[in-house]
Amino acid sequence: IDHRNRGMRTRLGCLSHKSDSYNDFTAILPDKPNRALKRLSTEEATRWADSFDVLLSHKYGLAAFQAFLKTEFSEENLEFWLACEDFKKTRSAAKLAAKAQRIFEEFIDVQAPREVNIDFQTRELTRRNMQEPSLSCFDQAQGKVHSLMEKDSYPRFLRSKIYTDLLSQTQRRLS
Repeated sequence: IDHRNRGMRTRLGCLSHKSDSYNDFTAILPDKPNRALKRLSTEEATRWADSFDVLLSHKYGLAAFQAFLKTEFSEENLEFWLACEDFKKTRSAAKLAAKAQRIFEEFIDVQAPREVNIDFQTRELTRRNMQEPSLSCFDQAQGKVHSLMEKDSYPRFLRSKIYTDLLSQTQRRLS
């Protein structure tokens, strides 16, 4: 029971968190947060500032970035990017069209529940690609969203209290 209560408190804490500060990293690190923090080195966390793709390729970097986007109410961009990455791994032709339709309806279509910020031309190209879905039908939209996150959200993440608190927490372990 205690384990379930802690998980619920973590989720509720995330919802009610007003600032982007995280002194308790249980809300953003997947798996077992205390063990994750012990495994996360300052060097690894510092490398996230080297490039946006380094951040996205690191399990804990991705989790921290996702937590930051939630504080800014813009997590749909990352969720779309992740959905596209998963979509590209689809091997079943039978599942391809259905998965593509779900992604389109959730993120691309006008008035989609988690509509991403893309221009009209990209939206229309993606709509045309949906007539014969392929593993590359979202490439342009995914590229636009990646570029937007890299130019806008990523620099703010590196200046955020989430990232600086996480860095100082890993450095404190070394002292």
